[in-house]
Order: sequence, then structure tokens, then C-alpha cells
Amino acid sequence: QVQLVESGGGSVQTGGSLRLSCAASGYIDKLYRKGWFRQAPGKEREGIAAIDTDGSASYADSVKGRFTISNDNDKNVLYLEMSTLKPEDTGMYYCAVSPLLYCSGGYCYRGEEVYWGQGTQVTVST
Repeated sequence: QVQLVESGGGSVQTGGSLRLSCAASGYIDKLYRKGWFRQAPGKEREGIAAIDTDGSASYADSVKGRFTISNDNDKNVLYLEMSTLKPEDTGMYYCAVSPLLYCSGGYCYRGEEVYWGQGTQVTVST
């Protein structure tokens, strides 16, 4: 059974930076993609970054140029480096593993089969 545990969230001021981590355990098919989603209060969960099995990354327009997704295969840890944070980046951040997960045309998409972590809260204040 796949377990995903996020960490690294917190409260920062506008323009600040955070690094989120997602530790994975259990069997994960090597063909599965990984990514990050977030959910602001009262809004739907949205995909913001994805990383393919070959290490190629893609992003939603809302975070492109400010966030960087990376994956340490040896440690089984997924990262999200966030910089130049804005108040609209506030929300619960979730890592995800899915056979289908990618970003294209400014948006990110996932398949029906997906494993989620429990989330970590990010709050950006003015």
C-alpha cells in the first residue's frame, strides 16, 4: 500500500520561500508519475506541478517560473521548491502519485487512480 507523507508547510510573508517534501513508502509502480496539487478554502483542488518518470517537469501557469518540482529516487522523496510566494498561493498542498499525471496548456491533469498524502498547509500573508 502506498503511503505519502507531506511536510515543510508553514506561514511566510509575500515574497518568501518554502520547500515541501513528500516521503513515499510502499510499492509504487515505476511507470507512475508524481505531482503536487493544492486546495484553497472554498475552491477545488488544482494540480500545479508534475514530474514524469524520465524526470521531466511540467507546471501550471499559476506557478511556472516560481515553483520547482524534483524527485529523489534514491530516497523516495518528492520536493516542491516554492519561491516568490503570493497570498493566492495559500492553501493545503498535497502530493500525488498516479499512472496519469501531467501539465499541459497551463493546467495539470490526473487520472482516476491516484494516491494522496494528507496535505501540508501553506499560508502566505501580506
